[in-house]
Amino acid sequence: MNSKRPTVADILALKGRRQLTMLRVETLEEAEAAERARVDMLSVPPALLSPEFRDAAPSVFTVPGLEYGDFITAEDYMRAAFKALRAGGDAVYCAASLATVRRMRDEGIPVCGHVGLIPSKATWTGGFKAVGKTAQSALEIWRQTKALEEAGAFAAEIEVVPVPIATAISERTSLFMISMGAGASCDAQYLFAQDVLGTNRGHYPRHAKVYRNFTAEYDRLQQERIAAFSEFVADVQSQNYPGPEHIVGIPRDELDRFLKEISDT
Repeated sequence: MNSKRPTVADILALKGRRQLTMLRVETLEEAEAAERARVDMLSVPPALLSPEFRDAAPSVFTVPGLEYGDFITAEDYMRAAFKALRAGGDAVYCAASLATVRRMRDEGIPVCGHVGLIPSKATWTGGFKAVGKTAQSALEIWRQTKALEEAGAFAAEIEVVPVPIATAISERTSLFMISMGAGASCDAQYLFAQDVLGTNRGHYPRHAKVYRNFTAEYDRLQQERIAAFSEFVADVQSQNYPGPEHIVGIPRDELDRFLKEISDT
């Protein structure tokens, strides 16, 4: 497998040419699966980045998320961004202020911003619901997009926005637009691995598509785990464990010598 990772320039060159795929993954197993499935881009928690991560996913363009609220000042974000890039990230996600985005861009840090429904700021747009369903709201998303563009971001996630609005914005910005529930006319499609795999026991958002039911498999495995532990307890109580195959022996003459020595003390 070719382990050469695409650059920001490579990603931007694909805008308007083909849709890329993006997943949020949180384990090395998920990262390896994404690599082998030829997913184009990954979102990851910064803590996942490591040499082991790049062994698992050597060729996937990876965007660690600098979660809003975990950092305060622009210097905090800068320090975290440089650490993430040194650890194997290719860009950083940042929903902080435009001044912070601009500061990072001034230092050459590739930044992916966020418009539309921004979970960390959802209180300002009415909670966890679609954004951009009125002309006024859609214009605000357009202004946010242009502001990110002018601040120097290279990409933006656009979340839960009506398709015609997301399409019009994507066609009119140089930013690489990553759709999460904003239709198929953006530059990439983004889902969470927990939704794709069916490991989410809570609410599934409308835009999610579940491809497997890992929750049922995990429940089955838990029942098997309980059964195995119960059989172990029963074996110990009935003296069926340990058996001859589980223990270490000693020659009879050595045992007799040992028992004689301790009897004489």
